[in-house]
Amino acid sequence: MSYSVDKTEDEWREELGADQYAVLREAATERAWTGELLDESRAGLYTCGACGAELFKSGTKFDSGCGWPSFYESIRPDAVQLIEDTTLGMVRTEVRCANCGSHLGHVFPDGFGTPTGDRYCMNSIALNFTPEES
Repeated sequence: MSYSVDKTEDEWREELGADQYAVLREAATERAWTGELLDESRAGLYTCGACGAELFKSGTKFDSGCGWPSFYESIRPDAVQLIEDTTLGMVRTEVRCANCGSHLGHVFPDGFGTPTGDRYCMNSIALNFTPEES
């Protein structure tokens, strides 16, 4: 698939720190309960840590108890790309930024009590957060 943001892996390596590169470009996962955005509760906007594309609104964030920031829907259906992931001996749905193809996390159908029933389980390091101005 082609993306609006098209960079070489060398360019990504130069722009992203080692930990961000591992998650965003190599689909690594940050350790649970360690992400800076896990307990973020201010109103604002979550964007892709690689390209800055808008991904999630704070109003869709909820405490799922899983150790990673969770959202019940993306800002727009076309903001993210959903891909079947069969690594680690299971079938999951990977979530990538539709603008640059960077790995964000996975979505699961266990967002009980949310309007969509989905839990977008995102890596904090894959996101940037901009609080709303008061």
